[in-house]
Amino acid sequence: MTSSSPLRVGFIGANGRWGPRAHAPALTKLPETEIYAVCTAHADTAQAAADKYGVKRAYGDDKAMDADPQVEAALVAVRVPAHYVLTKNALEAGKHVYCEWPLGATTEEAEELAALGRKMKVHTMVGLQRRASPAYMHLRELVKDGYVGQVLSVNMTMMGSGVLTRTADRTWQRDVTLGANTLTITFGHAIDALCMVVGEMTEVSAVVATQVPQWFETDTKKYVDVTSPDNIMIQGRLEGGAVVSANVGVHPYHGSGYRLEIYGKDGTLAMIGGGEAGEEAKRTIVGGHKDDKTLQPLPVPERLKWVPEEVRNAGPSYDVGQNWVKFAEAIRGGARVEPDFDHAVRRHRMLDAIRRASETGQRQKIAL
Repeated sequence: MTSSSPLRVGFIGANGRWGPRAHAPALTKLPETEIYAVCTAHADTAQAAADKYGVKRAYGDDKAMDADPQVEAALVAVRVPAHYVLTKNALEAGKHVYCEWPLGATTEEAEELAALGRKMKVHTMVGLQRRASPAYMHLRELVKDGYVGQVLSVNMTMMGSGVLTRTADRTWQRDVTLGANTLTITFGHAIDALCMVVGEMTEVSAVVATQVPQWFETDTKKYVDVTSPDNIMIQGRLEGGAVVSANVGVHPYHGSGYRLEIYGKDGTLAMIGGGEAGEEAKRTIVGGHKDDKTLQPLPVPERLKWVPEEVRNAGPSYDVGQNWVKFAEAIRGGARVEPDFDHAVRRHRMLDAIRRASETGQRQKIAL
């Protein structure tokens, strides 16, 4: 960083699920950042969060936190339906903003926030943290440096478990209009990582399906109707001409995990495991050329690991922490950072094309 002072972050969502698990350990252990203020929906819970993290400023109203001149950047780590309003308020107050993915419940929300960020001339980041994952960055380097030669075919599968039951506080995700589901989150992260490594898609055909139309709430003992998709299958073509297939699903039992395969004229690469959030330590890269008997492990270089060991060992904080290092450096140095809100809009529009392809049964073009 160009300044020795840590980035002063206002943490919105300090009592949520993902923020305390992924962001808090990184923000408190990185030399580039600090939790300067916390914000929750109520003054008492905000004070409890402030006591937990050892910070002096606690806010029960996000606009009050945004008005604090000492807060440099706002972190929005709450449920997706609230992303738009909280992010908009922070941007209008002139704050740099890190918002979790997806940026909005709709593409229109994301477009408006990206435009506002440009208007306010602030730095923005969306939580597509695979782009700061050492393993994915190394895989991208290998492809760019010609390990497989011309990319011919890419295949990605990610099969998770646990779609039948949830507790009542998590069944709000059953409503597809709220923007937090297997297509937007699980598939969104996975397809963004694929595009990061091998390039953007130019056309797509798709099936987006809800195979389990009801969830059982384990605490209320009730069944609730589900409109959110749990299976996404796509086929298409990349900007370089390679064909691509991807299948992401959440199933009742024994999901087989994650595998990304890249086949080229000169060799093969694969990433095995670590498809979910916070699984950097489980990501293994293997590769091989024509005369190799088997695929061999390809270690990730230390130069791509920017966070200290204590953050690497904190599970979900690893690649989230890597994102924060990039964001803080960009703010201090003035450079553009990826993935920003404009990148988020590109990914939202891609998901729209996938939905249209499924609904119409017709292949869709994807604007680059």
